[in-house]
Amino acid sequence: MLMRRFAYLTVALCTAAAFGSACAANPPSSSGPGKQFVIGYSQSNNAEPYRAQLNLQLEYFVKQHPDLKLLPITDAHQDSATQVSQVQNFIQQKVDALIVSPNEPAPLTAAVQQACAAHIPVVVLDRSVNTDCYSSFIGGDNYDIGKRAGQAAVQALPNGGNVVELRGILSDQPQVDRDKGFRDAVDGHNITIIEQQEAKWLKANATATMQQWLAKGDKIDLVYAQNDDMALGAELAIQGAGKTIPAIGIDGLAIPTGGIRAVQNGQLLTTFVYPTCAEQAAETVEKLMHNQAVEKKQVLPTTQVTKDNAAQLYQQYDMSGKVGK
Repeated sequence: MLMRRFAYLTVALCTAAAFGSACAANPPSSSGPGKQFVIGYSQSNNAEPYRAQLNLQLEYFVKQHPDLKLLPITDAHQDSATQVSQVQNFIQQKVDALIVSPNEPAPLTAAVQQACAAHIPVVVLDRSVNTDCYSSFIGGDNYDIGKRAGQAAVQALPNGGNVVELRGILSDQPQVDRDKGFRDAVDGHNITIIEQQEAKWLKANATATMQQWLAKGDKIDLVYAQNDDMALGAELAIQGAGKTIPAIGIDGLAIPTGGIRAVQNGQLLTTFVYPTCAEQAAETVEKLMHNQAVEKKQVLPTTQVTKDNAAQLYQQYDMSGKVGK
C-alpha cells in the first residue's frame, strides 16, 4: 500500500510539472534525516576560466544544501570521448543525480540517454545535447547575447568597418547562436567580417590566430570574440604588434583576470555577463531529490558590462570571499 501511494504521488507530481517543468523519471527516495544524495558533475574543460569558476561556485552552492554531496568534479580536457567515459563512470557508480556541461552535443547525447535510462536525473548546463530526456537545461540566451554584442559593434563602428571573429568549438550551440546573433545585428550596417576562425574558447589559440591575421596587413577595426578569454588572447597579439584595436567578449567573470576587470581597465571595449548556472544547478538538483517540479528549460539573464557599471557589477558577482573554502 505504501509503495502504491508513492507511485501515485510521483505520477501526480510529474503531471503537475507538465508544460514547462519536469520531474526525475525515478527520483531517489529519502531514507531519513541523515540521507545524502550523491551528485556527479562532468565538466568539459577546466582550462577555460569560465568553467573553472563554475566549478568553484558549484562546490560552494552544493554545500548550502546539507543533504547534497558533490563527488570530485571530472575534467574532460575538451575531449568528448573522455567525457563520455566519465559520464558512464558516474552512471556505474549509481549517483543520485548527474550534472553535465557537454564538450560537444552529439558525442554526449548517448551518454546522457544512458543516464536517463538508468533513472538518474540529469541537469545539463550551458551547452545542449541532442535529446530532451534530461530533467532540466540551464543556460543563457546565446543568440540574444550575440545580437547585443553585434549592436555594441555597430555603436563602436558607426561608419562601418572590418571585424574579425574568434569562435568557440564550432559544433557547440552557444557558438552557433553567438555567431548568428552577432551577424544578424551587424547586417546592413556596412560592417564586414573579414576573418573568422575556430579558437575553441582558448586564449592561446586566439593569440596565435590574431597574430596570423595581423601579419596579413589587412585593416582590422574591431575584434569579436565569443568569450572573454579569446578576446584577451587577441589583445595580447594586438599589443605585441604595437596596435590598438577594440575587442568585444562574452562571460563577464568577476575575477581579477576576468572580463569585468578587463572592461574596467580598458583591455576590452565591452563584455556580457554569462551566468555560471552554478546556483541554479544546485537548487535544481535539490528540488529533484525531493520530488519537486523543476523547469525543463531555465534561461538566465545577461547584463552588458561597460566602464560605467563595471565596478558595481564586479561587486555584485564577486564570490572571492565564498568560493574555494
